[in-house]
Amino acid sequence: MSYKLHFAPDNASLIIRIFLEEIRAEYSTTLVDRKKNEQKDLKYLTLNPNGLIPVLETPHGTIFETAAILLWLADNHKSSFPMVGDENRTYALKWLFFLSNTVHSSLRILFYSEKYNSGEAINELRLNISAQLNTHLTLLNTEANKKTFFLSDNPSILDIYLCVMLRWMKLYPLDKTDWFSLENFKNLTRITQKLEMHPSVLIAAKAEGLGNTVFSNPSYANPPIGSSV
Repeated sequence: MSYKLHFAPDNASLIIRIFLEEIRAEYSTTLVDRKKNEQKDLKYLTLNPNGLIPVLETPHGTIFETAAILLWLADNHKSSFPMVGDENRTYALKWLFFLSNTVHSSLRILFYSEKYNSGEAINELRLNISAQLNTHLTLLNTEANKKTFFLSDNPSILDIYLCVMLRWMKLYPLDKTDWFSLENFKNLTRITQKLEMHPSVLIAAKAEGLGNTVFSNPSYANPPIGSSV
């Protein structure tokens, strides 16, 4: 089964690329040049009417929304997430959608706060969202110490999703990252350092020019607009 991933460097498509590498799936990539606003082109909007990245084309249809793509791939490849009927699936599902609906959504507001407010109110919004995110991370740091949340040898889709978001927190918003310190979260630090050495992450990081310490000590994508690899 072959897939086509529509990606931009260091976007949410990175999460999907890592997992495709993890399950050793056959896939190709198509660059969505955000500098040219290609995610808003009519051709792309036929794939995802929301104009967001990523999109995954599959033999069974096109999927958008990061959590939906991850869950679909995990179920179809029977990998990295409890299957239907597994008693751990209920636990894993709630944390998957916590990452998607709560953490990822909060990051979007933080990174693009000018879309949600204006003037002096932007700073207040950023302070409030930053405080919420630190609360979320404290909760995740506690849960990360439980074996049912993070897989010790084979990374789950929860590991991948969270670690990519932790990467973003160290880099964005540009020149406004003092709200976050990964070192304050011992368990999360441990997991980022372990996952960034995994072959699937190293391959994805090389493809998108993200350096070696992709989660624990990240650098910006080079080149920032990416290349179709």
